[in-house]
Amino acid sequence: MAKERVTIQDIADALGISRNTASKALNGSGGIPDETRSKVIKKAVELKYKQFAYMDGENLLPRTPGNIALLTANLPNTSHFGSALISGLEKRISAEGYNLSIHIIRDIELRSLSLPNNFDASNVDGIICIELFDLAYSQVITDLSIPTLFIDCSASVSYPDFQADVLLMENEHSTYSLVKKLIDGGYGSVGFVGDFNHCRSFRERWVGFNRALADAGINLNAGQCITGEDRYYGQPGWLDEQLGEMAQLPAAFVCANDFLAVNLMKALKNRGVRIPGDVAVCGFDNSPESDIVEPHLTTVHIYRSEMGIKGAEMLLSRIADPEQPYQVSHIYTKPVIRASTPNIG
Repeated sequence: MAKERVTIQDIADALGISRNTASKALNGSGGIPDETRSKVIKKAVELKYKQFAYMDGENLLPRTPGNIALLTANLPNTSHFGSALISGLEKRISAEGYNLSIHIIRDIELRSLSLPNNFDASNVDGIICIELFDLAYSQVITDLSIPTLFIDCSASVSYPDFQADVLLMENEHSTYSLVKKLIDGGYGSVGFVGDFNHCRSFRERWVGFNRALADAGINLNAGQCITGEDRYYGQPGWLDEQLGEMAQLPAAFVCANDFLAVNLMKALKNRGVRIPGDVAVCGFDNSPESDIVEPHLTTVHIYRSEMGIKGAEMLLSRIADPEQPYQVSHIYTKPVIRASTPNIG
Protein backbone atom coordinates (compact mmCIF):
# COMPACT_ATOMS: atom_id res chain seq x y z
CA MET A 1 0.00 0.00 0.00
CA ALA A 2 1.42 3.37 -1.02
CA LYS A 3 2.38 5.74 1.78
CA GLU A 4 0.08 8.75 2.03
CA ARG A 5 1.61 12.07 1.08
CA VAL A 6 2.31 14.41 4.00
CA THR A 7 0.45 17.69 3.60
CA ILE A 8 0.74 21.14 5.13
CA GLN A 9 -2.46 20.36 7.02
CA ASP A 10 -0.72 17.37 8.65
CA ILE A 11 2.07 19.67 9.86
CA ALA A 12 -0.43 22.23 11.13
CA ASP A 13 -2.46 19.59 12.98
CA ALA A 14 0.66 18.17 14.61
CA LEU A 15 1.56 21.60 15.98
CA GLY A 16 -1.96 22.78 16.77
CA ILE A 17 -1.73 25.80 14.46
CA SER A 18 -3.68 26.90 11.38
CA ARG A 19 -2.83 25.60 7.91
CA ASN A 20 -2.32 29.21 6.79
CA THR A 21 0.31 29.80 9.49
CA ALA A 22 2.12 26.59 8.61
CA SER A 23 2.06 27.45 4.91
CA LYS A 24 3.47 30.94 5.48
CA ALA A 25 6.22 29.55 7.71
CA LEU A 26 7.25 26.97 5.12
CA ASN A 27 7.20 29.46 2.25
CA GLY A 28 9.16 32.22 4.01
CA SER A 29 6.28 34.71 4.17
CA GLY A 30 6.56 37.68 6.51
CA GLY A 31 4.71 38.14 9.79
CA ILE A 32 5.61 34.73 11.24
CA PRO A 33 7.71 34.69 14.47
CA ASP A 34 11.09 32.99 14.11
CA GLU A 35 10.22 30.54 16.87
CA THR A 36 7.04 29.46 15.07
CA ARG A 37 8.84 29.20 11.74
CA SER A 38 11.55 27.02 13.32
CA LYS A 39 8.96 24.69 14.87
CA VAL A 40 7.12 24.34 11.57
CA ILE A 41 10.28 23.56 9.60
CA LYS A 42 11.46 21.02 12.17
CA LYS A 43 8.08 19.29 12.13
CA ALA A 44 8.15 19.29 8.31
CA VAL A 45 11.48 17.49 8.37
CA GLU A 46 10.30 15.10 11.11
CA LEU A 47 7.25 14.14 9.04
CA LYS A 48 9.37 13.98 5.86
CA TYR A 49 7.38 16.68 4.14
CA LYS A 50 8.47 16.66 0.49
CA GLN A 51 9.83 20.22 0.34
CA PHE A 52 12.34 19.99 3.19
CA ALA A 53 15.50 18.05 3.98
CA TYR A 54 18.57 18.33 6.21
CA MET A 55 21.36 20.34 4.61
CA ASP A 56 23.78 19.69 7.48
CA GLY A 57 23.63 18.79 11.16
CA GLU A 58 22.15 22.09 12.30
CA ASN A 59 20.60 24.01 9.45
CA LEU A 60 17.34 23.14 7.70
CA LEU A 61 16.73 24.64 4.28
CA PRO A 62 14.12 24.22 1.55
CA ARG A 63 14.98 21.54 -1.00
CA THR A 64 15.49 23.07 -4.44
CA PRO A 65 14.52 23.07 -7.16
CA GLY A 66 10.78 22.55 -6.75
CA ASN A 67 8.59 20.86 -9.31
CA ILE A 68 5.60 22.15 -11.23
CA ALA A 69 3.66 19.80 -13.47
CA LEU A 70 1.88 20.92 -16.63
CA LEU A 71 -1.04 18.65 -17.52
CA THR A 72 -2.63 18.89 -20.95
CA ALA A 73 -4.87 16.82 -23.20
CA ASN A 74 -3.09 18.30 -26.24
CA LEU A 75 0.58 18.53 -27.11
CA PRO A 76 1.81 22.13 -26.65
CA ASN A 77 2.63 22.52 -30.35
CA THR A 78 -0.96 21.60 -31.30
CA SER A 79 -2.51 23.85 -28.68
CA HIS A 80 -4.05 27.08 -29.90
CA PHE A 81 -2.07 28.77 -27.13
CA GLY A 82 1.17 27.88 -28.89
CA SER A 83 4.68 27.59 -27.52
CA ALA A 84 4.89 31.26 -26.49
CA LEU A 85 2.65 30.69 -23.48
CA ILE A 86 4.70 27.68 -22.36
CA SER A 87 7.91 29.67 -22.82
CA GLY A 88 6.64 32.60 -20.72
CA LEU A 89 5.43 30.20 -18.06
CA GLU A 90 8.69 28.26 -17.85
CA LYS A 91 10.83 31.39 -17.81
CA ARG A 92 8.94 32.79 -14.83
CA ILE A 93 8.88 29.64 -12.70
CA SER A 94 12.53 28.87 -13.50
CA ALA A 95 13.46 32.25 -12.04
CA GLU A 96 11.92 31.04 -8.77
CA GLY A 97 13.82 27.75 -8.77
CA TYR A 98 11.13 25.43 -10.13
CA ASN A 99 11.39 22.80 -12.85
CA LEU A 100 8.51 22.31 -15.30
CA SER A 101 7.49 18.84 -16.42
CA ILE A 102 4.87 18.21 -19.10
CA HIS A 103 2.40 15.32 -18.82
CA ILE A 104 0.04 14.41 -21.67
CA ILE A 105 -3.39 13.17 -20.59
CA ARG A 106 -4.46 10.46 -23.05
CA ASP A 107 -8.03 9.49 -23.89
CA ILE A 108 -7.73 6.28 -21.86
CA GLU A 109 -6.78 8.31 -18.79
CA LEU A 110 -9.62 10.76 -19.36
CA ARG A 111 -12.11 7.91 -19.59
CA SER A 112 -10.76 6.07 -16.55
CA LEU A 113 -10.20 9.28 -14.55
CA SER A 114 -6.65 8.16 -13.83
CA LEU A 115 -3.40 10.12 -13.62
CA PRO A 116 -0.51 9.56 -16.06
CA ASN A 117 1.95 6.85 -14.99
CA ASN A 118 4.83 9.34 -14.95
CA PHE A 119 3.00 11.80 -12.69
CA ASP A 120 4.11 11.61 -9.05
CA ALA A 121 1.81 13.76 -6.93
CA SER A 122 4.10 13.41 -3.91
CA ASN A 123 6.86 15.23 -5.78
CA VAL A 124 4.79 18.10 -7.21
CA ASP A 125 4.54 21.56 -5.65
CA GLY A 126 2.01 22.97 -8.12
CA ILE A 127 -0.03 22.02 -11.17
CA ILE A 128 -0.93 23.97 -14.30
CA CYS A 129 -3.65 22.56 -16.56
CA ILE A 130 -3.84 23.69 -20.19
CA GLU A 131 -6.63 22.59 -22.54
CA LEU A 132 -7.99 20.19 -19.96
CA PHE A 133 -11.72 20.73 -20.34
CA ASP A 134 -13.28 17.56 -18.91
CA LEU A 135 -15.00 18.61 -15.66
CA ALA A 136 -14.85 15.16 -14.04
CA TYR A 137 -11.13 14.89 -14.77
CA SER A 138 -10.60 18.42 -13.48
CA GLN A 139 -12.13 17.24 -10.21
CA VAL A 140 -9.57 14.43 -10.04
CA ILE A 141 -6.82 17.06 -10.24
CA THR A 142 -8.30 19.45 -7.66
CA ASP A 143 -8.94 16.55 -5.26
CA LEU A 144 -5.16 16.14 -4.98
CA SER A 145 -5.14 19.29 -2.81
CA ILE A 146 -2.05 20.57 -4.63
CA PRO A 147 -1.99 24.28 -5.63
CA THR A 148 -3.50 24.25 -9.13
CA LEU A 149 -4.10 26.74 -11.93
CA PHE A 150 -6.28 26.10 -14.97
CA ILE A 151 -5.50 28.13 -18.08
CA ASP A 152 -8.97 27.88 -19.61
CA CYS A 153 -11.28 25.24 -18.19
CA SER A 154 -14.56 23.38 -18.62
CA ALA A 155 -17.44 25.37 -20.09
CA SER A 156 -19.73 24.10 -17.31
CA VAL A 157 -17.47 24.92 -14.38
CA SER A 158 -19.16 26.49 -11.33
CA TYR A 159 -16.57 28.80 -9.84
CA PRO A 160 -17.85 28.72 -6.22
CA ASP A 161 -17.32 24.95 -6.19
CA PHE A 162 -14.07 24.87 -8.20
CA GLN A 163 -11.04 24.51 -5.93
CA ALA A 164 -8.46 26.05 -8.25
CA ASP A 165 -7.45 29.35 -9.79
CA VAL A 166 -8.47 30.05 -13.40
CA LEU A 167 -6.74 32.22 -16.00
CA LEU A 168 -8.41 33.07 -19.30
CA MET A 169 -7.84 35.41 -22.18
CA GLU A 170 -10.59 38.03 -22.40
CA ASN A 171 -13.23 36.48 -24.66
CA GLU A 172 -16.67 38.00 -24.28
CA HIS A 173 -15.94 41.69 -24.79
CA SER A 174 -13.52 41.22 -27.67
CA THR A 175 -16.04 39.01 -29.48
CA TYR A 176 -18.77 41.52 -28.74
CA SER A 177 -16.59 44.28 -30.22
CA LEU A 178 -15.88 42.24 -33.34
CA VAL A 179 -19.55 41.40 -33.97
CA LYS A 180 -20.56 45.00 -33.34
CA LYS A 181 -18.01 46.16 -35.92
CA LEU A 182 -19.49 43.73 -38.43
CA ILE A 183 -23.04 44.92 -37.78
CA ASP A 184 -22.04 48.60 -37.91
CA GLY A 185 -20.16 47.84 -41.15
CA GLY A 186 -23.34 46.69 -42.85
CA TYR A 187 -23.27 42.94 -42.24
CA GLY A 188 -26.93 42.35 -41.48
CA SER A 189 -26.69 38.67 -40.58
CA VAL A 190 -23.92 36.96 -38.62
CA GLY A 191 -23.46 33.26 -37.85
CA PHE A 192 -21.36 31.57 -35.18
CA VAL A 193 -19.11 28.54 -35.78
CA GLY A 194 -17.85 26.43 -32.87
CA ASP A 195 -18.95 24.21 -30.01
CA PHE A 196 -19.77 26.64 -27.21
CA ASN A 197 -19.77 23.72 -24.76
CA HIS A 198 -16.16 22.81 -25.62
CA CYS A 199 -14.46 25.07 -23.08
CA ARG A 200 -14.99 28.19 -21.01
CA SER A 201 -13.35 30.44 -23.61
CA PHE A 202 -15.70 29.24 -26.37
CA ARG A 203 -18.68 29.73 -24.04
CA GLU A 204 -17.64 33.31 -23.28
CA ARG A 205 -17.17 34.03 -27.00
CA TRP A 206 -20.66 32.66 -27.66
CA VAL A 207 -22.04 34.95 -24.92
CA GLY A 208 -20.31 37.99 -26.46
CA PHE A 209 -21.63 37.04 -29.89
CA ASN A 210 -25.23 36.80 -28.66
CA ARG A 211 -24.99 39.98 -26.60
CA ALA A 212 -23.85 41.97 -29.64
CA LEU A 213 -26.78 40.65 -31.68
CA ALA A 214 -29.24 41.44 -28.90
CA ASP A 215 -27.93 44.98 -28.44
CA ALA A 216 -28.33 45.56 -32.18
CA GLY A 217 -31.89 44.21 -32.15
CA ILE A 218 -30.97 41.22 -34.33
CA ASN A 219 -32.47 37.83 -33.50
CA LEU A 220 -30.14 34.84 -33.41
CA ASN A 221 -30.64 32.68 -36.50
CA ALA A 222 -29.60 29.19 -35.36
CA GLY A 223 -29.96 27.98 -38.95
CA GLN A 224 -26.96 30.14 -39.89
CA CYS A 225 -24.77 28.82 -37.06
CA ILE A 226 -22.67 25.66 -36.83
CA THR A 227 -22.45 24.60 -33.19
CA GLY A 228 -21.99 20.82 -33.27
CA GLU A 229 -19.64 18.95 -30.94
CA ASP A 230 -16.00 19.96 -31.23
CA ARG A 231 -14.88 16.48 -32.35
CA TYR A 232 -16.72 16.82 -35.67
CA TYR A 233 -14.98 19.91 -37.05
CA GLY A 234 -11.81 18.14 -38.14
CA GLN A 235 -13.65 15.39 -40.00
CA PRO A 236 -13.24 15.68 -43.80
CA GLY A 237 -16.35 17.06 -45.46
CA TRP A 238 -18.29 17.72 -42.25
CA LEU A 239 -18.21 21.52 -42.53
CA ASP A 240 -19.12 21.26 -46.21
CA GLU A 241 -22.19 19.25 -45.22
CA GLN A 242 -23.19 21.80 -42.59
CA LEU A 243 -22.92 24.63 -45.08
CA GLY A 244 -24.96 22.65 -47.61
CA GLU A 245 -27.80 22.34 -45.13
CA MET A 246 -28.12 26.12 -44.70
CA ALA A 247 -31.04 27.64 -46.59
CA GLN A 248 -29.06 30.88 -46.81
CA LEU A 249 -25.55 31.76 -45.72
CA PRO A 250 -25.13 34.71 -43.33
CA ALA A 251 -23.27 37.81 -44.46
CA ALA A 252 -20.47 36.97 -42.01
CA PHE A 253 -19.27 34.10 -39.84
CA VAL A 254 -17.60 34.55 -36.46
CA CYS A 255 -15.61 31.43 -35.54
CA ALA A 256 -14.61 30.34 -32.05
CA ASN A 257 -10.95 30.14 -33.09
CA ASP A 258 -8.67 30.46 -36.11
CA PHE A 259 -8.44 26.70 -36.67
CA LEU A 260 -12.20 26.60 -37.23
CA ALA A 261 -12.10 29.76 -39.33
CA VAL A 262 -9.42 28.43 -41.69
CA ASN A 263 -11.29 25.14 -42.13
CA LEU A 264 -14.52 27.03 -42.73
CA MET A 265 -12.84 29.16 -45.39
CA LYS A 266 -11.68 25.99 -47.17
CA ALA A 267 -15.22 24.57 -47.03
CA LEU A 268 -16.71 27.82 -48.37
CA LYS A 269 -14.20 27.93 -51.22
CA ASN A 270 -15.02 24.30 -52.03
CA ARG A 271 -18.59 25.43 -52.58
CA GLY A 272 -17.56 28.35 -54.78
CA VAL A 273 -18.31 30.97 -52.13
CA ARG A 274 -16.08 34.05 -52.39
CA ILE A 275 -14.39 35.44 -49.29
CA PRO A 276 -15.05 38.21 -48.54
CA GLY A 277 -17.10 38.95 -51.67
CA ASP A 278 -19.98 36.67 -50.64
CA VAL A 279 -19.25 35.98 -46.98
CA ALA A 280 -16.89 37.57 -44.45
CA VAL A 281 -15.07 35.37 -41.91
CA CYS A 282 -13.53 36.10 -38.50
CA GLY A 283 -11.50 33.89 -36.17
CA PHE A 284 -9.95 34.16 -32.70
CA ASP A 285 -6.36 33.56 -31.41
CA ASN A 286 -4.27 35.41 -34.05
CA SER A 287 -2.52 32.15 -34.91
CA PRO A 288 0.33 32.14 -37.48
CA GLU A 289 -2.09 30.65 -40.02
CA SER A 290 -4.39 33.66 -39.75
CA ASP A 291 -1.80 35.89 -41.44
CA ILE A 292 -0.99 33.31 -44.14
CA VAL A 293 -4.40 32.14 -45.33
CA GLU A 294 -5.92 34.05 -48.26
CA PRO A 295 -7.54 36.41 -47.66
CA HIS A 296 -5.76 37.23 -44.41
CA LEU A 297 -8.06 36.47 -41.50
CA THR A 298 -9.64 39.00 -39.16
CA THR A 299 -9.10 37.62 -35.67
CA VAL A 300 -8.45 38.48 -32.00
CA HIS A 301 -4.91 38.70 -30.68
CA ILE A 302 -4.00 36.75 -27.53
CA TYR A 303 -0.98 37.90 -25.51
CA ARG A 304 0.35 34.36 -25.09
CA SER A 305 3.71 35.02 -23.47
CA GLU A 306 2.17 37.47 -21.01
CA MET A 307 -0.49 34.88 -20.16
CA GLY A 308 2.26 32.37 -19.39
CA ILE A 309 4.00 34.82 -17.07
CA LYS A 310 0.72 35.77 -15.35
CA GLY A 311 -0.22 32.10 -14.97
CA ALA A 312 3.12 31.36 -13.31
CA GLU A 313 2.68 34.28 -10.93
CA MET A 314 -0.82 33.14 -9.97
CA LEU A 315 0.41 29.62 -9.22
CA LEU A 316 3.46 30.81 -7.29
CA SER A 317 1.18 33.03 -5.21
CA ARG A 318 -1.09 30.05 -4.50
CA ILE A 319 1.91 27.91 -3.45
CA ALA A 320 3.06 30.67 -1.08
CA ASP A 321 -0.41 31.19 0.40
CA PRO A 322 -2.74 28.22 -0.20
CA GLU A 323 -5.54 29.71 1.92
CA GLN A 324 -6.10 32.87 -0.14
CA PRO A 325 -9.42 33.16 -2.04
CA TYR A 326 -9.42 31.54 -5.46
CA GLN A 327 -9.06 33.86 -8.45
CA VAL A 328 -10.57 34.02 -11.92
CA SER A 329 -8.47 36.39 -14.05
CA HIS A 330 -8.74 37.57 -17.65
CA ILE A 331 -5.92 38.99 -19.79
CA TYR A 332 -7.08 41.58 -22.32
CA THR A 333 -7.20 40.66 -25.99
CA LYS A 334 -7.28 42.82 -29.10
CA PRO A 335 -9.28 42.50 -32.36
CA VAL A 336 -7.08 42.46 -35.46
CA ILE A 337 -8.91 43.56 -38.63
CA ARG A 338 -7.71 42.05 -41.91
CA ALA A 339 -8.90 41.46 -45.47
CA SER A 340 -11.45 38.73 -44.67
CA THR A 341 -13.82 41.41 -43.29
CA PRO A 342 -13.73 44.58 -45.40
CA ASN A 343 -15.64 47.73 -44.48
CA ILE A 344 -15.15 47.47 -40.72
CA GLY A 345 -12.88 49.69 -38.67
